[in-house]
Amino acid sequence: QVQLVESGGGLVQAGGSLRLSCAASGRTFSVAMGWFRQAPGKEREFVAAISWSGGATYYADSVKGRFTISRDNAKNTVVLQMNSLKPEDTAVYYCAGRPGGINSSPSVYLYWGQGTQVTVSS
Repeated sequence: QVQLVESGGGLVQAGGSLRLSCAASGRTFSVAMGWFRQAPGKEREFVAAISWSGGATYYADSVKGRFTISRDNAKNTVVLQMNSLKPEDTAVYYCAGRPGGINSSPSVYLYWGQGTQVTVSS
């Protein structure tokens, strides 16, 4: 079992930056990690994912070039650095984990955090 806790959300103006962190505990070995987001009235959507080793990353087209995912396995932490934020990035952001390789489908992730709100004002 893996427990995940997100932090770092908040309110920021368009063009600004935020850094989300996900602290993992439990059996984290060989767990790929992902970030997803869900806006009001919309389905949960993929944002970014990173392999256990950190050697492979994958981004949604909507955030490519603006967001960066990274992990520090020694600290059991996954970070999503978000730059050049837009109002359409407003959502609750969730950290998720799954044994095996990275994947963009939320249905294959077993472990989820409680979410952190990100609001981008125009």
